[in-house]
Amino acid sequence: QVQLVESGGGLVQDGGSLRLSCAASGRVFTIYTMAWFRQAPGKEREFVATISWRGSDTDFADSVKGRFTIARDNAKNTHYLQMNSLKPEDTAVYYCAAAFNRPYDRTNSAFYHYWGQGTQVTVSS
Repeated sequence: QVQLVESGGGLVQDGGSLRLSCAASGRVFTIYTMAWFRQAPGKEREFVATISWRGSDTDFADSVKGRFTIARDNAKNTHYLQMNSLKPEDTAVYYCAAAFNRPYDRTNSAFYHYWGQGTQVTVSS
């Protein structure tokens, strides 16, 4: 099993920045891919970004390209989502996810096996 714990959410003004962290524990050597998803009230969970656990392969949703970056620190078993130029429409609960193989579709939450509890990000206008 793998446990994921997110941190770093909060309230920020339009145009501000936040950095989310996702710390993994347990059988971390089984992780192949990690990702961030988000879910706004009344909406479905949507893909934000993904990074391979040992390589440098990344992917981003079109809505966050150029504003968000993703990075990992394997020594700390942690990966990060740096969010810049935040907009009110980025307001959501952000979830960290991990898969123990390469997902068939990295943007589909159904292909991820482990999830964190979520952290709230609120962007005020």
